[in-house]
Amino acid sequence: MSKPFTDASVADMMPELRTVMREAASIAKPFFRKGQQTTARVWSKAGGSPVTEADVAVDTFLKIRLSEMVPQAAWLSEETADDHARIGRDLVWIVDPIDGTRAFLSGHPDWSIAVALLHAGEPVIGFVHAPALGVAYEAVRGQGAYRDEQKIVVDPRESLHAARITGPKPMLDRLTRGAGPEPDFVRIDRIPSLALRLVRVAEGSVDVGMISSDARDWDLAAADLVLREAGGTVCSLRGEGAVYNRADPVHGELVALSNALRDPVIAAWGA
Repeated sequence: MSKPFTDASVADMMPELRTVMREAASIAKPFFRKGQQTTARVWSKAGGSPVTEADVAVDTFLKIRLSEMVPQAAWLSEETADDHARIGRDLVWIVDPIDGTRAFLSGHPDWSIAVALLHAGEPVIGFVHAPALGVAYEAVRGQGAYRDEQKIVVDPRESLHAARITGPKPMLDRLTRGAGPEPDFVRIDRIPSLALRLVRVAEGSVDVGMISSDARDWDLAAADLVLREAGGTVCSLRGEGAVYNRADPVHGELVALSNALRDPVIAAWGA
């Protein structure tokens, strides 16, 4: 990107980024078998979490293509050794080549490819592609959120009564206890991909998505922007927004929700 960096110039990148994301999906999909184990080679990273040859292939492809699109941008990805030269950089790509690797491994369709571009520490592009579901979510800062290029917004509800919630059971149980008598929550099966958990709040099919501690920037940044542009937020249980591109890109407990439910959820959590 050689011209001045503005929200308009970012929007000009989207047709090329859509092509790149489709190509990345075409690399991952042949290894995925719905309802069955992946055909990809699998091994364990330090700490025991799984990684597949599909993760590595998509990561390598995206690093080449995204670096061509914005050569001056630094890089932070789940499958690339962290280079702390990114700290303080004005532009940073944040990438999860396969978010929800365990779902990908087992044949569950809720996995995604997530890409965000940060400018001055804030996401200005967010793109979450779910190849097994055939859907893509995208946002450019200040220009709304879209699913398959159709505009999406959060559910307008203002009360937690009968809210649709998903996430780790201990967090959901605590929210239920704090919400008062008979909140009648509708509990949705946990969504393996954190990025998809967030964008489902953005599209209005989930009201509250709880996120346990230890999520990383690459799990969140792309979907965070989609949710912001749809009228929601990702924040701590004290109401603080997520901060990206720190030296340690690890987050504590978070919640994804509409702006209208922010105060009721924080109050219930602290009750």
